[in-house]
Amino acid sequence: MLRLLEKSRFLKTGTDEYLFESAPIVEYLDETLSRQLHPEDPIARARHRAYVEFASQILNGIGSLYNANDERSFQTSLGALRSKFEHLETVLDPDGPYFAGSTFSLVDTAVGPVFRYFDVIEEFTNHGPFRGLNRVNTWRSALHQRASVRRAVTDDYALTLRAFFEKRASWISVLLTRHEASQNEAAE
Repeated sequence: MLRLLEKSRFLKTGTDEYLFESAPIVEYLDETLSRQLHPEDPIARARHRAYVEFASQILNGIGSLYNANDERSFQTSLGALRSKFEHLETVLDPDGPYFAGSTFSLVDTAVGPVFRYFDVIEEFTNHGPFRGLNRVNTWRSALHQRASVRRAVTDDYALTLRAFFEKRASWISVLLTRHEASQNEAAE
């Protein structure tokens, strides 16, 4: 029996072994459960694994974004993220809506959290790196509509992430504070 431990990033297997880190956990699940999310073809599977790693690099870039101490650093991080999304625009299956066309894959599970961050960031900034990237935007929308992606986080995810940003004492917290102040002024 598999069990994802509450409030942790560990998976306990039936053998009392513990796995950690999301990418290896989903790889394990993909290899041991009946419905696999990686392609059967070894070359396609290797390519997908590369893009799961690419998604991890994007998440690291998001870390740089929310840790940027000033506007210049923030814009530099945003530009680096934009470059990654421009690359994705060129490799996404043109028939969409997912990375591999109509088939939902582990690449999609890895990129879902990336888009979820920007769902929150775009609530208080106009700094979305997806402008003009039609395939990326179609992908983002398809993932947002997928119930399994929406249920991957708690209902208070956006509030929790905003609170996390507020505590950063970084440029993103400045942007959030400015937005909240303008919202309060508009409400008065």
